[in-house]
Amino acid sequence: MRSSPSDAVPASGAAAVARPRLLDEMRARMRRLGLSLRTEEAYVGWVRRFILASGKRHPREMGAREVEAFLTVWATRGREAKRVRFI
Repeated sequence: MRSSPSDAVPASGAAAVARPRLLDEMRARMRRLGLSLRTEEAYVGWVRRFILASGKRHPREMGAREVEAFLTVWATRGREAKRVRFI
């Protein structure tokens, strides 16, 4: 049976290091920037909803239209429209 490239062991023999997940990267960066915990929670919540609404696709895989469409729908819904502040 032939092995696929994903089954291959790195040349160094060491296990490949997994890249941090998007939300973990966000949290680490916000902490480095000194943002408050409440701000971190809010931003992570917005991004989590965005990812779930887009079929769990990574934002890097999406185009500007998809991002804008999500923001428009989210910002114009009931109570969220009163809380949205763009930075």
